[in-house]
Order: sequence, then structure tokens, then C-alpha cells
Amino acid sequence: MVASSVLGFPRIGANREVKKAVEAYWGGKISAEDLTKAAADVKKYNWTEVKARGVTLIPSGEFSLYDHVLDHSVEFNVIPKRYLGHGLSTLDIYFAMGRGRQAAGVDVPACEMKKWFDSNYHFVVPEFSEETDFKLNFNKAVEEFNEAKALGVATRPVVLGPVSFLFLGKAAREAKPGFQPLSLLAKLLPVYKQLLSELKAAGAEWVQVDEPILVLDPAASLEKEFATAYAELAPVAPKILLTTYFGRLDSNLTYVAKLPVAGLHIDLDRAPGQLDEVIAAVKPTQLVLSLGVVSGRNIWKTDFAAAIKSGQKTIDVLGADRVIIATSSSLLHTPVTLASEKKLTAEQKDWFSFALEKAAEVSTIASVLSGSQDAAVAAALEANKVSIAKRREFERTSDDAVRNRVAAITPDMLERQSPFAVRVEVQKKKLNLPKFATTTIGSFPQTKEIRAARAKFTKGEITQEQYDEFIKKEIESVVRFQEKVGLDLLVHGEPERNDMVQYFGEQLTGFVFTQNAWVQSYGSRYVRPPIIVSDVSRPGPMTVFWSSYAQSITQKPMKGMLTGPVTILNWSFPRADVSRELQAKQLALALRDEVLDLEKAGIQAIQVDEPAIREGLPLRRSDWDNYLKWAVDSFKLSVAGVSDALQTHSHFCYSDFGDIFPSIQRLDADVISIEASKADMKLLQTFKEYGYSNQIGPGVYDIHSPRVPGDQEIKDRVKAMLDILPDQLLVINPDCGLKTRGWKETEASLENLVAAARWARQVYA
Repeated sequence: MVASSVLGFPRIGANREVKKAVEAYWGGKISAEDLTKAAADVKKYNWTEVKARGVTLIPSGEFSLYDHVLDHSVEFNVIPKRYLGHGLSTLDIYFAMGRGRQAAGVDVPACEMKKWFDSNYHFVVPEFSEETDFKLNFNKAVEEFNEAKALGVATRPVVLGPVSFLFLGKAAREAKPGFQPLSLLAKLLPVYKQLLSELKAAGAEWVQVDEPILVLDPAASLEKEFATAYAELAPVAPKILLTTYFGRLDSNLTYVAKLPVAGLHIDLDRAPGQLDEVIAAVKPTQLVLSLGVVSGRNIWKTDFAAAIKSGQKTIDVLGADRVIIATSSSLLHTPVTLASEKKLTAEQKDWFSFALEKAAEVSTIASVLSGSQDAAVAAALEANKVSIAKRREFERTSDDAVRNRVAAITPDMLERQSPFAVRVEVQKKKLNLPKFATTTIGSFPQTKEIRAARAKFTKGEITQEQYDEFIKKEIESVVRFQEKVGLDLLVHGEPERNDMVQYFGEQLTGFVFTQNAWVQSYGSRYVRPPIIVSDVSRPGPMTVFWSSYAQSITQKPMKGMLTGPVTILNWSFPRADVSRELQAKQLALALRDEVLDLEKAGIQAIQVDEPAIREGLPLRRSDWDNYLKWAVDSFKLSVAGVSDALQTHSHFCYSDFGDIFPSIQRLDADVISIEASKADMKLLQTFKEYGYSNQIGPGVYDIHSPRVPGDQEIKDRVKAMLDILPDQLLVINPDCGLKTRGWKETEASLENLVAAARWARQVYA
């Protein structure tokens, strides 16, 4: 019999119950007990609904109120000293690590966040040093296993593996120079042994141990660490399913197949070509092979015929008892259920599969491979065949005008008229900005009033004219505040925008949108990615009206704000039938038209944000060059048509840009702004190593935390920047947009930012 499994499930709740409960707890509106009850209700829903779909191996232990890596850190006592000694509960320490805390005499910043491999999910980076005192503060895997068992659901607990946990962390500030977190493995393993032995004693038959770093190049040098770890863990643990995802094992397979584990999971959605090699490697062993044939990263319905073919090939070699049909990764990256969507057409709805639907898919595929004669299984197989055929027929249609325009792109369309050294002098005269010019990344707080007005307009309760007048007043308020506080290069605040990707997708052809397809980005921040279904083009201007209005009410220069082509692509669910390169270039041409229209309308600076350009980088270095070529070309295509006088900006955040810094330079944006404060300013060393000729604004404070940085704190960061960067290149700005912040903290933080800039002009005159 072929088993079926789901590697993880969205923790947000079908109606975003977790977000609402967490934010209510932060606001003091509910108690910790109320929050625990809300979490328990969502876990119950997840377990019982996945079981109802016929899945035989159901995940537990992967639920989180904020981030699963942060959970792991607190569970293993990897808590930086700055969060201790304040009389905070474990829960409040946990949230302080995730988002900072500034209340009742406690003032601590948040831990660093980074992207989870090549996804838009952010994890909280663990901090290690020689003094790290590992111990099990609680056993989350056992607690949730027992919680599910009490509901009549047998689960396979999920645990982040020890090697990946250490590898994904960083050296704490107090660590000695040259310290490597992996040096703590021997110290960490006894605590893992305790966790896993307690899990075995609780009755768990299997445990899913995630080691996602096995799809990265550096894992090739970690054979000894993996061998040591699993030689110690296997004897005391339930049967271990060593789990990889998001990529291929490559040469790491050689030693992975020898590890003393009971099973291995591979991702056949992102890396289908590895199947034959993996089958050959595990054939001589007793390993069970878990096949990730149902995508955990996209929302397209699985092609059952292709999945069954891969499954049957594996069964023919290993036998049915050694095969599990699974999702490729956790379903964390997909919405909860398609059942919540009421406005998609029947044709559109038939294309998609969300988390609960994917659970049904793995169950159906496993049943077919097990020889099921169930009429419902046969009907599901036939319905899938019809659905896939209809989608393939739709995919064969294309917009010839769009395709021809992409084919006509020439190298000169990617280059500005003059090099930066020439452009910057023209821009100085045009913009007349002071030294250490101050600006923000674009968005200002999206208040309850803004969201309410948007909802009323969407429901038809107010007219277009009434809504426009409301947005104008919001823009004017933001502009007047920026003038008052003394910012130099202004933005209009983006009150008209629901999301930095969705807003543009709604005005482009080729997209469809959902009502409730929310996906977690970080903490309580959820996004509703658009879905690219066909060729993309721009029917008309998207932002010109609002940017022009904002410029008309101030004498200071105004930035036009756009989301870049690679970020729109990466933060949407892209098409699976054509290349990402083709989709990015279609988006770039649409944005190129918008940029040119903004310049014609009198906008003097335009920011085209690409925070996802590093995120989209392939996990294997051998795959980088092709991606970086088309990704950078797409950005340049979108902005290069403007005159020398127009200042182009771009923004990046929460990624290791040192790896691709030459490509960041090749973007040739006049100004880049980049997250720096949350990462202890370490990015500045990259600029020191490579040098940078264009202007740059490393973020001087973390906007993902509600705490207000003092002016001295910002001055210290500016000073640190000027120890490395030439003063004529430095622009002063926050880490990211201010959409999620409240007005009170925004006002105080920006006042301190402007004060720091004025101080710098005096000191570094």
C-alpha cells in the first residue's frame, strides 16, 4: 500500500484566525489563554480536515504563532541575553524576538529576519555563540502530537533538523571572531536526543526531520556533520524521514543515502530530474522514498497522469511499501482552501488547487497507485484528466502583440543614455537635494480609515468620486507631514494601494485575483498573491494620476512608486507553462511604459522596487548566471528609457546581497535603498569589499518592529555607514515601507531620522 503525506499546513486559519488573535494579544485585547485557545482551534481544523481528505501521514508540530524557526530557537533556549531579565513571560520573549518590544521600561529590537530559501516567507535568524546553553524549554513536537491524538488524529511530528538549524543561524554579537555555529553540533545533539526520545515514548511511529540545507551547495562539505548527527539520533528516535525540499540533492545524495534514517523525502516539483538518480541510490538500502509530486509552492492543479507515472516508476523498483506520495514541501506557501473563493469563474477555479485540495490530491494519487477500485477515486482521476486538458488548451492561446514586443527587445533598450557620473550631475541641478538627502521607501501607514474606505468602494457603498476625494485627502495629509518633518524627497504614501503587487496586477492583463487566498509572509503579515494566467500587458497608466496629484501640491520633488518586474513575478503565483524569463520581460515592458508616462507627467524621481530579486536566485550556484542575466535585464528594461535628469531608485530587503553584489551594481539604479539595521549593518561590509559608485541608502531603522529608534541610535548608524561609504553617496531612509506601522511611531521615528541627517550635515560638512 502506498502511503500519502502532507509535509506541513498553513497556520493562518481558514479565515485568518491566527493573525486576528495574535494582533489582539499584542494590543492587549485578549489574554495568553485566549490566544492559546485560538491556536488550538486552528490546529484542530488543520488536522481533522487533512485527515478527512484521506491523507495517511498528517503533520503536527509545525504550527506557529509567528515563525517555526523562532519556535525552535525558544524551544532549544537559543534566546539572546538582551531579551532576558525583563520579567517577560516566555510568550512575550518569543514575540519580542520576532518584532521587538518597547513598553513598560523594556526596549529591545527584533532579531534579524531572512528569506526562507527562495520563498517570500521570512524566518527569524537564530543567534549562537560559545556561551549558548542548549536545553529543552518545552517539547513542542510531543505537545502537539498528544494534542492531535486527543482529537483522534495520529500524526507524524515535524522537527527542524540540527544541522540546518545551526547552518541557518548566525554568530551572535558576543561570539568570538571566526566562530561558526556548526561547531556547536556536539553540544546540541543531546537536546535533540531528549526531544526525539520523548517523542518515541509518546507513541510517534515516524518523525519528519527537515534538513532543507541538503539542497544547497555548502552541504557538500557537511557529510561528517550529518553522519555524526544521525548516528546519534536514529537509535533513540521514531523512524526518521529525512526531508529535503525546494531543490535537488545533487552530489549530496551520495552520503545522504548512507545515513541511518528510515526514509528520505525529495522535491519532484522543483527538481523532477533527480528521480532516477535517487531511486538508484536508495534501491540497495531499506529507505522509504517520499515523492514530492504535489507542489507545495504553487496553486496549479496537479497533473495526476504525470505524478502517477513518477510514482509507478518508483514502485516498480522499490515496491509499494517503500513509497510515499507527498506534497513537495510544506503547504505553508499556499492558501488554505479553494472553497473560500466565490468570485473566480468556473473555468478559473478548475485550474487551481490550494492546501486542502492538495491534501486530497496526494490521497487520490496514492490510492490510484495502491490499485484502488473506489468509484470516487476513479471519478477524481477522470475529472483531473479533463481539467488538465482544458488548461493546456487555454495555455496554447497567446497575445501575439505582447510576444512580438518581447522578441523585439534590443540591447540598447537596457541602457541609460549616459553613465551614472554624468547623470548624477544633471540630477543634482534638477532635484536640488541636500547632502545626506532623506526619503522613505514609499508607503505610509494604512490606517483603519483607509481600509474601511477601500472596502466601502469595493462593495459599491461609495462612488468613485467619493473614494478619489478620500484618497486625495490622505495623500495631502502625508505630503504635508513630510514637508513638516523636513524630508527632502517625498512620496505620496500609497493610500490607494492594497498591496505592492496586487495593485499592479489588478491593472494589467493576464492576472486573476482571489478573495481569501492569503499566504503568510512573516509573523502576522499575510499577502494575497495574484495569479498570472496568460500574457501580461498594460492597458493604460496605473499610477500617473496619483503621483501627478501628489506632485501638484508640493514644491518638493516627488518619487513615483512602482513594483519591479522580478518582484511582481516572484510575489505572484506564476504560470507554469512558460518560462519565468518570458513573464518577467512582459512585466518589464508594461512597467517601461508606466515609467515613461510618469516622466512625461513631470515626475522627477521614480522608484522601481525589487525586494525579491535575491529571493528568486536559484539555490544551486550553477544555475545563477542565467537567472541573474534575465532578472537584471528585466529591471533595466523597465527603467532605461528615461532621460538623464530622471533619478531612478530601487529597494531591496532581507537577503544576503553579498552573493550577487556585482549584479546589484549592474542594475545601474541611481539610488538603491537596502535593509541594513535589522542585520546589524553587516551588509555595509559588502560595500566596503566591492565598492559602489552610485548612491545608496542603507536603512537606518527597522520598520518591521513597532519600537521607535532614538535619534542617537540613528546617528550611530549613520556614523557607521560613513565609516565605509563616501559621504556624497549616502541617502538616509528607513529599512522598508511604513505600511504596517502606526502613525504615532512613524512620526516619532521619521523625526529622529531627519534630526540625524541634519546632524550629519553639520558634522560632515
